[in-house]
Amino acid sequence: MQAAYYHGNQTIKAGACVPSDPDADEVRIDVAYCGVCGTDLHIFLGHMDQRLQTPQVIGHEMSGTIAQIGSAVNGWNLGDKVVVRPLAPCNNCAACRRGHSHICQNLNFLGIDTPGAFQSSWTVPAHTLHRLPDSLALDRAALIEPLAVACHDVRLSQVQAGDYAVVIGGGPIGMLNALVARQAGAQVTVVEINPYRVEFARSLGLDAINPQQTDPVAYIEDRTEGGGADVVFEVSGSQPGAQLMTKLVRTRGRIVVVAIFAQAPQVDLFRFFWRELQLVGVRVYEPEDYDKAIALAANNALPLDQLITDRQPLDALHEVFTQLAAGSETMKVLIDTQGV
Repeated sequence: MQAAYYHGNQTIKAGACVPSDPDADEVRIDVAYCGVCGTDLHIFLGHMDQRLQTPQVIGHEMSGTIAQIGSAVNGWNLGDKVVVRPLAPCNNCAACRRGHSHICQNLNFLGIDTPGAFQSSWTVPAHTLHRLPDSLALDRAALIEPLAVACHDVRLSQVQAGDYAVVIGGGPIGMLNALVARQAGAQVTVVEINPYRVEFARSLGLDAINPQQTDPVAYIEDRTEGGGADVVFEVSGSQPGAQLMTKLVRTRGRIVVVAIFAQAPQVDLFRFFWRELQLVGVRVYEPEDYDKAIALAANNALPLDQLITDRQPLDALHEVFTQLAAGSETMKVLIDTQGV
């Protein structure tokens, strides 16, 4: 069995992994696919070294089948198709006691704080499992985790049918936010500076503009009769995105901050006062968001297969990260953890 290990210094090396027998409350999974996400890229670039013990396996956007079951685990069988919701809360802090264990103050995020899924075999707590229907292909299922992020974002945004939504940033999470918001009945515009991503959004039937070519404020005002968007999702994590979000939203509209900002951005708080805006922060997901994501994927409600633009084996992971860091034209890369 193989694994890909992050060694620091923008280095990933493939090597052998020894399957770990599960403790009583754990299961061992034969990982089928693991997607590469923006958080993984942050790790590769060294932005999160303080949270890892190198060499370490990372990755968390996965799908697979159960290969071994701990003695205290019930309700699961060998061969069951599953995905992992990679959150291990303490269940004791103030956030957990209030029912917000997904943002536990001592949260252990599997694939960052502990070893992850870029390996053939992964042992995890049984409470992290979500069952997949037999009809759902495992490659498509590897998108459940980022899709659950979008389901959480859209749910907390309170998007309703007939709303106008703007998504600033057309990466994989931004694209999934746009697709889930559209599926919920919203009219959606994606604002993105990368020409490849603009055309990719359009290939999915989404309205998309490049702010370097089209004034997004004038564009949205024209499409909303001067009112502005009901909801704006900020997914770019950029200072221009933070400046733009307050300009696009209507009076008493909602701004949802999805992106992780490397540095605290400047935000127009006067605009919040003047238009009585609402600001919502969103982070990861809750069990119901995973359930929603699985249902959407299983029912082919979204063009998920089109988001998968590349598939590579584990030993190509270093090159995948190198290309992503250089800005390659790709949307979602899946790693075939069982491939050669």
